[in-house]
Amino acid sequence: PAPRALDLSRALNRSRPAAPAAPPPVGAPAAIISPFVDALCTGGLSLLVLVPLLVAGRTDMLLVSVGAQAWIGALINMPHFLASYRMVYRTRASIRQHPWAAIYVPALLLASCMVAVVASRSTDVPISALLTISSGYLAWHYTGQAWGMMATFTYLDGNPFNQLERRLVRGSLFILTAWHVVWFFYLGYSQYVDLTPLYIGLSGLTAVALVMGLAGFWLHRRRTGRVAPLRAWLPWIAIFVWYATMARVGLPALFIVQIAHAIQYLIFPFRVELNRTTRSLSAAPRQLVSLYLAGYLVALLAGSILAGIALPLGAMAVVTDWIGSRPGQVVGFAISAFFNIHHYFTDGVVWKLRDPAVREDLFGHLKR
Repeated sequence: PAPRALDLSRALNRSRPAAPAAPPPVGAPAAIISPFVDALCTGGLSLLVLVPLLVAGRTDMLLVSVGAQAWIGALINMPHFLASYRMVYRTRASIRQHPWAAIYVPALLLASCMVAVVASRSTDVPISALLTISSGYLAWHYTGQAWGMMATFTYLDGNPFNQLERRLVRGSLFILTAWHVVWFFYLGYSQYVDLTPLYIGLSGLTAVALVMGLAGFWLHRRRTGRVAPLRAWLPWIAIFVWYATMARVGLPALFIVQIAHAIQYLIFPFRVELNRTTRSLSAAPRQLVSLYLAGYLVALLAGSILAGIALPLGAMAVVTDWIGSRPGQVVGFAISAFFNIHHYFTDGVVWKLRDPAVREDLFGHLKR
């Protein structure tokens, strides 16, 4: 059976799917944007950057100046947060439909961040706990999104994974999830506990993950009589390369990996926005639809620029004046934890194909 829910965080691990709005017309590419753009965004671009760096043995991820690199990250990473929030907060009905993502979780996170900032005058335990939760959740988020891409594009190809294939491929990603979590603790908590044996063991186990995933793809090929589309392979290959880069370089590798992850995500909310706009302005000239979409992209970029200027430096200045320098320094970490954890949770809520509205929003263009 095909997966039933497009969950870019928990990623299609249900039993039987709800079908897309309609199959694409004969000869039309079943794609989110186009086969080429899909392939480039879901892993191809990151492979073009990271594979040469790995082959060359480079451990310096500073490809441009520090300031330019920070702005590149903000202008790519922040839009993927804002696009996710657009999915939740676009209407009152959407907020009522997802109260945990829209209200309860951000309220709980905001309170936790405030406590952590105030407590930092005497202890760093609360802010460290928030950052640890964020980093552990990130491992599930990365591998879950990779699976979501794989399941989506085999589904669009008309040959979704069956149960055994899905278990093998997802099993390989579960191993990588465990590796990512241990990698974080190995680097971040080495002064408290020696995780070297566990880290080395899980690093070796990634070879088993590679074999499991290849076995899943091989069984899929034998059953369907055709190789899975490149767009299904690329996210799986890419996350192995991402983690190989993180293993070699350490925490600085997350800069490029996070950008690759954001690019991987952005084509999906863009397709939703495009389908909604086309549907709501069906009688309007094509130029009006294009103008609206241009406004959507400009709004994402403008919001990202404002966030990059105001957060965290502006907030740090306010808190520093209010309760002291040490809490002001911690504000940046608190803001990062808030956005990251909230985004991971939101992403796991809104992308559900069992919801007919989500199916129409994501796949509505395939029936035309």
